[in-house]
Amino acid sequence: MQKLVINGGKKLSGEVTIGGAKNSTVALIPAAILSETPVVLDSVPQIRDVKNLRSILKDMNVTSEMNNDVLRIDPTKIQFAELPSGKVSSLRASYYFMGAMLGRFGKAVVGFPGGDDIGPRPIDQHIKGFEALGAHVENKHGQIIITAPQEGLKGAKIFLDMVSVGATINVILAAVKAKGTTVIENAAKEPEIIDLATFLNNMGAVIRGVGTETIRIEGVDNLRSNNAHTIIPDRIEAGTYLSLAAANGGGILVKNIISEHLDAFLAKLDEMGVNLEVGEDSIYVKPSPNLKAVNIKTMPYPGFATDLQQPITPLLMKASGEAMVVDTIYPKRVKHISQLNKMGADITSENDLIFVHGGAKLKGANVSADEIRAGACLMIAGLLADGQTVIDHAENILRGYDQVVWKLHCLNADVKLIGEDDMIES
Repeated sequence: MQKLVINGGKKLSGEVTIGGAKNSTVALIPAAILSETPVVLDSVPQIRDVKNLRSILKDMNVTSEMNNDVLRIDPTKIQFAELPSGKVSSLRASYYFMGAMLGRFGKAVVGFPGGDDIGPRPIDQHIKGFEALGAHVENKHGQIIITAPQEGLKGAKIFLDMVSVGATINVILAAVKAKGTTVIENAAKEPEIIDLATFLNNMGAVIRGVGTETIRIEGVDNLRSNNAHTIIPDRIEAGTYLSLAAANGGGILVKNIISEHLDAFLAKLDEMGVNLEVGEDSIYVKPSPNLKAVNIKTMPYPGFATDLQQPITPLLMKASGEAMVVDTIYPKRVKHISQLNKMGADITSENDLIFVHGGAKLKGANVSADEIRAGACLMIAGLLADGQTVIDHAENILRGYDQVVWKLHCLNADVKLIGEDDMIES
């Protein structure tokens, strides 16, 4: 277990550069096994999830090499392998190997995905998509076994019963080499899906309509990577640092941002009275002394992202009045509340509604980061609080935030990570 020790209560200033999108990266790495040539990914975040996915690649005889933020993956000697290990159960995004292996081998055996415990996230829409393409899916002893028919997968029209990023991506990965045309209706529209489609199209795939609710895929026989793919900036990391900058009030420049990906989030900051200077690819957050409470409702993209619900909470605590948060995506995403209240916050949860009462003075405390975004929320709170905050299970923060300790040091924060990273280097 790792601990993040924060001596908070001082104004931060400086600049921070946002890394590549975690939610793109965790799909792009499994997608790389569809290529018949080596793949180069640029702007790869240095996070635990990348280490975990590289370890899974190694189990399939796929070599990978990370140099700063450049990841080279060579799938040319790939071998089929069942993936029932603990590596899979600890990382929900490992379920993208279902679609990728189905597309590459016509079969997949993957342990039931894990990840953060933020309420039910069923994979029934993934299975529905695979079955529509002609695959047989069964669940045996905690493993998902997916088998394409002898003649291979065939394109189909698939209507997702709910907007699902994971199911949209998995169907794309499985359908990209299927025979004929696949149409995904009620598809998710997230920028990370566009990023994945750009990567695949540059390898010879034919995917159209990403970013809309209807995606069309013409199956191809081969995919070959010829150029490095640069991953889009992480909008969730960006929103997290913007929340910190707005709450701390010392003047912080956040670089490498695509502001259009944050429209709903930035609209809420503006409504709160946060003083922003939005540049072409950066945002400068000025001191904003008079913040007012707002109500937030998370929605599928382009709505307010569920992953930013927790990181914005410390900012809501700085505002005058009562804010209400409704998370329509993961209503059980409330693990940060009890921990923040240990620090002196005044937050309550009732019937899937979160009420944040502004103006409370935060004090350092021992708290626990039980999942990524709750950890980010506690990290911001610790930087705002007087005294020392110790965050247990800081490895969860490292799962999703690129070089977070170094970046906080760039803002003159007094933070220190204690404990060894137990991830196996691959």
